[in-house]
Amino acid sequence: MIFKQLFEPVSSTYTYLLGCEDTGQAILVDPVLPTWRRDLEAVAALGLRLVYTLDSHIHADHITSALTLKREAGSQIAHPAIDGLPCVDRPIEEGRPLVLGSLRIDPIFTPGHTDGHHAYRIGDRVLTGDALLIDACGRTDFQSGDPASLYQSVAGKLFALPEETLVYPAHDYEGRWVSSIAQEKTRNPRLGGGRSLESFVELMNGLDLAYPKFIDYALPGNRECGVCPPGVPDHLEQYCERIAESRQG
Repeated sequence: MIFKQLFEPVSSTYTYLLGCEDTGQAILVDPVLPTWRRDLEAVAALGLRLVYTLDSHIHADHITSALTLKREAGSQIAHPAIDGLPCVDRPIEEGRPLVLGSLRIDPIFTPGHTDGHHAYRIGDRVLTGDALLIDACGRTDFQSGDPASLYQSVAGKLFALPEETLVYPAHDYEGRWVSSIAQEKTRNPRLGGGRSLESFVELMNGLDLAYPKFIDYALPGNRECGVCPPGVPDHLEQYCERIAESRQG
């Protein structure tokens, strides 16, 4: 398997490039609109062909580049079936792996951050989206989020994976790249250390977080698989335009 982790600094989003060495097929997980050219360049540099884009959920903090990549590279759009987006080519659900040659991606239904959220297991690693972050977790106060559901998704499903499973989140704001199930079970301040459901729900309900600054544009844009809607204010245009310089790994 070819595996590359790419970083978009405006929304602190990780995009994952996965490739099959046998067939040359590639998939981008959680691609971000401003960096679509960079991502296609990364695919080409590895001698791969982009077959799919795949999002973990309908994002509120950035716009997916799925539709742009479909137009530019001919890739198909894969997305959780539960969201019912009409622009999706390949609906995804738990129990139905997405296979590209020797590459197998197993969706794991992990609601709580949103009601349609999925994580994706690939062998010895899991892409946890916004459900489980390094030393944190996604918020639960919008998009039908629910702390009790998130607790069951993480404690009941993700923490049930082998402890050596590598955890690759959709975001990190502290320059961290990877964790493990063992580490998050042990030291995650929100969900680790055997925290109870009741304690987690109380914690999440008391966070009093600020309203997401791009959500009113991201949600309608992502329901169309990646359209930057009209009327985006000048100070938020960086979420739609290509970033001049973008760190990547």
